[in-house]
Amino acid sequence: MTGAKTAVEWLTSVAPDPGACRWEWERNPLGVALLPAGRAWDVLILPGDLGYPTLDVLVRVLDQPGPVLVDFGDNRVGFFVPPGTAARWLGTGIRTAGTGTWIVVPYPGRVTQGVRWLVTPDGSGTLTDPALLELAMHEAAAGLAGRRDEHG
Repeated sequence: MTGAKTAVEWLTSVAPDPGACRWEWERNPLGVALLPAGRAWDVLILPGDLGYPTLDVLVRVLDQPGPVLVDFGDNRVGFFVPPGTAARWLGTGIRTAGTGTWIVVPYPGRVTQGVRWLVTPDGSGTLTDPALLELAMHEAAAGLAGRRDEHG
């Protein structure tokens, strides 16, 4: 359980009041907290049909990608990347959460309604390299296009 504890500490470290955030988070029946992006991480949000194949590519080339969230319904997949990435990101169809935005984050290891972890943070601060994420997105998109051509 120490992994979950350090993940909780890492995530709540960005909250305006980490103690109050942790207290609320652990007792909130929804098991989620609103946390500010742009401090310890930004989030790149891909459509689910691209996000899942992108994550598949990433886990083939990385031992440990950064944290990854998915919303209820698998419509959007959010990759945690270094702060400042959202301001520089130019990808079409990709939503970003950076400085000045807040994201709904589930308690690590808890099943919640609304959002869930595909890759739970380990507390170490590991984030996905945006250049590697972009390459994985291109490979995933090419794979999707190839499958569409085969079934066209």
